[in-house]
Amino acid sequence: MILENIEIKPETRNHKGFFIQEASYKLMDIDRAGWALICMNDTVCHYVDPDSLELPAGTSWEAAQRI
Repeated sequence: MILENIEIKPETRNHKGFFIQEASYKLMDIDRAGWALICMNDTVCHYVDPDSLELPAGTSWEAAQRI
């Protein structure tokens, strides 16, 4: 599943507890442990709580998981 132009909610933290930069990310995957892998580019990626993501307008989680 890759979904582009994912925004994050203010004060989102990664799985290590660090705040991450508010920017547009690509949603790469949601692992079995429940973490969403998002990437800003080829070198900057973070695991975050999927509840911290803001999907593009008109996109549901069910539709995103089919991508």
